[in-house]
Amino acid sequence: MNDQPTAEGNLVGDEQALERLRALRGSIDNLDAALVHLLAERFKCTQQVGELKAAHHLPPADPAREADQIARLRRLAADARLDPAFAEKFLNFIIDEVVRHHRAIAARPRPADPAV
Repeated sequence: MNDQPTAEGNLVGDEQALERLRALRGSIDNLDAALVHLLAERFKCTQQVGELKAAHHLPPADPAREADQIARLRRLAADARLDPAFAEKFLNFIIDEVVRHHRAIAARPRPADPAV
């Protein structure tokens, strides 16, 4: 059991603040779930990209595309009032994981190309 003090424990007696805290945390929990599901969908797509790249002997990383995506995400972040540096770090983390997956896909043994 966690014996750490909690924000809820400190708000006992202030029911309005406690209710607001719980509502906000519920929203955060829903957003976290949505992020996980969105990331899962994104990785399903990037998995298919990795398969396509491997089948056509393309490199796992595409630095020009990655730079374009980072610039695009920085603009989106600024428009959304999210720190562009944070958005870039987040995308770089995702890109690194995608490239790792693409390398693993490319390293798998493949059946020989059928004769034409």
